[in-house]
Amino acid sequence: MKQPETSPANPTGLTVRKQSRLLEVAFDDGASYSLPFEFLRVYSPSAEVRGHGAGQEVLQTGMREVLLTALEPVGNYAVQPHFSDGHNTGIYTWAYLYWLGANQAQLWEDYLRRLDEAGHGREQGRDLPMAAKGGHCH
Repeated sequence: MKQPETSPANPTGLTVRKQSRLLEVAFDDGASYSLPFEFLRVYSPSAEVRGHGAGQEVLQTGMREVLLTALEPVGNYAVQPHFSDGHNTGIYTWAYLYWLGANQAQLWEDYLRRLDEAGHGREQGRDLPMAAKGGHCH
């Protein structure tokens, strides 16, 4: 799934909903998206999450309860969220936020699948135990 270089629309509103843990983003083409904090955190565009090239991505686990503690503007083209787990290095351009919103369902399903395949969970410290390959229980 290719990410756009430029946004197809300009943002007209950003609203942080702390109680429901959502970032609402509205665009001037009429599109609006409600992006959960956990979703934003696990799809951070930072090198810490994405790595420095294909195959270097780091699966983010235990982020179900993560909060957005601050949202700083970056010029006229992006925002930089600060999360309760200390992560604050992702710069979310308007194009990236639009892409996340437009592809949210598919991206979320992909994340849940990767978590399951890795034997991890969304809860902090609640990863699923991995069964030993070729082993069995007595």
